[in-house]
This record gives sequence, structure tokens and C-alpha cells, in this order.
Amino acid sequence: MSQEKFNELTAEQQQEVERQLDIIRRGVVEIVPEEEMRAKIVKSVATGKPLKIKLGLDPSAPDIHVGHTVVLHKLRQFQMLGHEVNLLIGDFTGRIGDPTGKSETRKQLTEEDVKRNAETYKKQIYKILDPERTKVCYNSEWLAPLTFADVVSLSAKVTVARMLERDDFTKRYQSGQPISIHEFFYPLMQGYDSVALESDVELGGTDQKFNLLMGRTLQKEYGKPSQVAIMTPIIEGLDGVQKMSKSLGNYIGIDEEPNEIYGKAMSIPDELMLKYYELATDIGNNELAALREGLASGAVHPRDAKMRLACTFVRMFHGEEAGAAAEQHFVTVFQQRALPTDLEDAPLAASELEDGGIRIVRLLTALGLQSSGSEARRSVQQGAVKLNEEKITDPNADVRPADGDVLQVGKRKIVRIKLV
Repeated sequence: MSQEKFNELTAEQQQEVERQLDIIRRGVVEIVPEEEMRAKIVKSVATGKPLKIKLGLDPSAPDIHVGHTVVLHKLRQFQMLGHEVNLLIGDFTGRIGDPTGKSETRKQLTEEDVKRNAETYKKQIYKILDPERTKVCYNSEWLAPLTFADVVSLSAKVTVARMLERDDFTKRYQSGQPISIHEFFYPLMQGYDSVALESDVELGGTDQKFNLLMGRTLQKEYGKPSQVAIMTPIIEGLDGVQKMSKSLGNYIGIDEEPNEIYGKAMSIPDELMLKYYELATDIGNNELAALREGLASGAVHPRDAKMRLACTFVRMFHGEEAGAAAEQHFVTVFQQRALPTDLEDAPLAASELEDGGIRIVRLLTALGLQSSGSEARRSVQQGAVKLNEEKITDPNADVRPADGDVLQVGKRKIVRIKLV
């Protein structure tokens, strides 16, 4: 039937269908089922009615890194194709927490935690998405009013055996780890979100496959057309091995300073460059193909491609001028081996000093160069800390900072101390 409808389109409409499918397939691990995706695009092109695209965000952690943007870029592509984007903030489900990949019951968030994290999310996602084309929804709108009878009716539509098909639930059950009843309701509620929004397509990482398919199941149970589930890959972090994660320290945060983003991007393994370009930037398909060919033939040097990638990240998150400035900073500091003339002043309160001295670990945290004492201690022990170009390797060392001293952590964090 889909092919028959396709054949009824004009040649121009048929080209538009193929163009959209080409963009949608980019960097996608799986489309379930792909034939339905094609049929939905054909219908949309024929009628001029946009598809409803859903992405659910569980606001349990407010900081977004490049790994999180993979699915956001796919959502942005749907926006550019003219479809309706529904960004669902799970303010209700967020109080439970997604059990995906967890070996134990997650701590429930307070309503205040969820609201605060949701606001931070919205601020960051608009660095990728077009706010004018994004409809933000909150699932408390339809989940909170459900009665207990409604919840019983919802839970009756899925068996316990089906729930235990989830790999994480199965492992916990087999190992004797507790599974709370309320955790079973998370995929049910996420699936019910698709019913309420009448979603045509839902996006998510490969780890969300069970939840996305639950949406298809419940839409069918409630007599609605089933959504298509599109799974995007989980991107490796800067170590090139494990998935990008703030806890592992192998991440690029989209709210980090431009120089930090640029410097981190330059440490991406060469073999992962094209994957980052494909999944986490707004580069077009033709540009991506040309870059891939250039790297393969040797016409493009990997260093130049990586500098372009680093500049692209800064541009996306901080603007064109910041991208150019970060590139200049990198060239000045690392390629010319010179300290920049416009070092950022880092104020240090005199009250932090005792007889003019301070432990190096405390100095690093006081200036905000390290987020914790343990992180600062590791950096010192690894030989990553220099004061006025002199390396400090003893985390218990006392130093006597003066106005204008240059403190450096690693290759990217360099500040001039300013006593206040």
C-alpha cells in the first residue's frame, strides 16, 4: 500500500520523500519498523501535514554533554524537514526515575528537583533546537489527573512477563536484587505519553528501545496509530572506549567555556572524528561525504579536520565569534607554545590565605579550576598542575600565590591569579 501511495505522488514529491528518508536514516541504529516510517513520510508529503515527533527527557541530571546532543540533532533534522517537534519534559516520570541500565532502585526526586533541572534543560537544548519550532510539554498534565482505576486499567494492558523482557529487570530479578513495583510504571507512563501526544515518531538512544516500543504497544491498545521508534547510537567519550559520561570525566559539556570545549575536542581519537561529525554536529550530508573522502584520500589532514570539529562545537554552543576566538587561543597556546596575552583573571580572596600561603589542592578548588578536592589531588599527582610554569606534583604542597601568578591545569585551564 505504501508503494502504491508513493507512485501516486508527483516526481517532485517522490524526490522529497527520498530526501527526507536519507536525512532521517543518517546516523541511526534502527528504525522500527522502517516501512512504517516510509509510509508516514509519504502521507505527510502528500497531505502537507507534518508528523508529530516526540522526544522525552527525564530531568534527573541538569547538565547536558555532547553525548546527549546526538538525539537532539536528529530532532533538529526533523524540525528542518518541517515536522512538529514535541519535547516532553518528564516532570511526573522524573519523580520515579528511569530504571534503564540501573542495578538498583533509583532515588526518587522531589518536585522541586525536577522543576529546577527541567528549567536548566530547556536553557541548554535551545543551543541545538529551534525554540520557535519546539513545543515543550510536561507529562504531569495528563499523568497527574489519572485515578487509581485509570492506573489499574493501564497496567492491565501489559504482562509481568513482558516487563521482565527488559534486560536490566531480568538481571536484577535473577540476581535477587529488589525491583520496586513503581519501577514497572515508568515504561507504562512513558508509553502513555505517546498515547496522549498521539506521536507519529519517538526518538531515543539504543538503551531506550524497550520504552519506545512500549509506546507502540499502548497506542495500539488505546486504538491509535502506532508510532515509529527511531534509535540513535550511544557515542563514545574522549577516551574512545566508554560511553560519554560526566562521572567518567570523558565528556564535553555544552555549557563549558569555549576554550575548554575546543581543547577537549582536539583530544578526540582520530578514528572517532567522523562519528562525532555525523552524530553530534549540524554538518550536511554532502559535506560529511566530502570530508570522509578527503580523510580517506589524504587530501584532508586529520589535524585540520579535528580543528574544524572543535570550532564547530564551540560555534554551535557559544556562537561564531567564540569559535574563532577559541581556535586562536588553541593555536597560540599549543601550536606556538606561548601563553595567551588575554588570560582570564581568577579572583582569590585574601581570607583563603594563611600567612600568605595555601595548599595547592585548596587553591585549585577555590579558583574553580577543579570541582572537588579529590579531582584537584588527582590532577596534581598526574603532573597536570603548574604555577608560573613550574610543575607541582605534591598534593600537600603549600604555595604562596601573588598577584599576576599564572596557574595552569592540564593544557586548557590557564588563569592569572588576582588577589582581592
